[in-house]
Amino acid sequence: MAAPKKKKTVTKKRSRATAKKVLRKRVSGRARKGKKLRALDLRRSAHNPIISPASGSYWESEAVFNPGAVIHGGRVHLFYRALGPDGVSRVGYASSRDGIHFDKRSSHPVYMPETVTESARHRPYTSPARLAYHTGLYISGGGWGGCEDPRAVKIDGRVYLTFNIFNGWHSIRVGLTSISESDLEQGRWDWRRFVFLSPPNERHKNWALFSEKIDGKYALLHNLYDDNPTRIRVEYLDDLEGHVPPFDSPDPHLMPDRELAWHNRTRSVGPPPVKTRYGWLLFYHAMDKSDPGRYKLGALLLDLKDPRKILYRSHYPILEPDLWYENDWKPGIIYASGAVIKDSTLFIYYGGGDKYIGVASANLDDFVSKLMRNEHAVLSVRSAKVA
Repeated sequence: MAAPKKKKTVTKKRSRATAKKVLRKRVSGRARKGKKLRALDLRRSAHNPIISPASGSYWESEAVFNPGAVIHGGRVHLFYRALGPDGVSRVGYASSRDGIHFDKRSSHPVYMPETVTESARHRPYTSPARLAYHTGLYISGGGWGGCEDPRAVKIDGRVYLTFNIFNGWHSIRVGLTSISESDLEQGRWDWRRFVFLSPPNERHKNWALFSEKIDGKYALLHNLYDDNPTRIRVEYLDDLEGHVPPFDSPDPHLMPDRELAWHNRTRSVGPPPVKTRYGWLLFYHAMDKSDPGRYKLGALLLDLKDPRKILYRSHYPILEPDLWYENDWKPGIIYASGAVIKDSTLFIYYGGGDKYIGVASANLDDFVSKLMRNEHAVLSVRSAKVA
């Protein structure tokens, strides 16, 4: 009897695209390994990242991340941090009708507080002050000058941007500029000369304006740390164009660890607070001592009349850096800096891995209801069909 023929094995060569998909799955698998299954968990969309670096660009070839967001004229407008080979952070712009697909994107920066020459001359304490994108020397996004991490709000017919100005590790200031809504509509980037909100020779970052005045004054959220863990710090200002009188705001780098809810290290404010009928919805970044080194997103609900008072806090992180675009050059980074409500959908825009822009969304009423019931409310990145 003849021996049975052996089946011929054909080895297929993996394409580069297939190999990349496998790598992405492995990254995601490693990040999720050991996690307990939850009743609600995150779902990522194939549309993420929604904006990526532009190859060959002089100003956004290396990274696009940490976007501010506003809604105007039925479109979502993003103002994002961009980095090119010179390592200077500039503000880029893109807009979308549905909040997911960005069909308009500026080919040039729409804002920079200073020229490259001015940045180099005014940054003598940057070590070293090199005109280069360098992820080893400049771990905060790979850049050394310009304006970082814009946050956007609309107040009384103007779009305001707050942003960080890096002047070495011992001097980080918060700047503010604005543009009229009509200039935004026409694509005229006629920004007002920026003013400093924070004092020199101190470290302050990630301040955000509330999207409307409270008791006739501008409300500026400047610090999440208060001696009372049920409160945050908000300063009320009569004017945003002139001199800002000094007020007490601790250096966020010197704040001690404090265990709250799911985290032991509070990092920074996320997007500007979002007004809902239940209160001001605030997202923030924090780290968990059982999973150190990873930026995760938490949620607070603040009192409408006195937003210094925390009404509710999420018991678990609502967004965690688990996918490849949140672990590219800087692993474990989700940095949300823009949030809008379009119809009944809450959209959160964030930087992933200090390189890409992603979006997460949820039904607003469902999200806030679960937050108030102390349930584990999470965000989904599924595309929502909106008008």
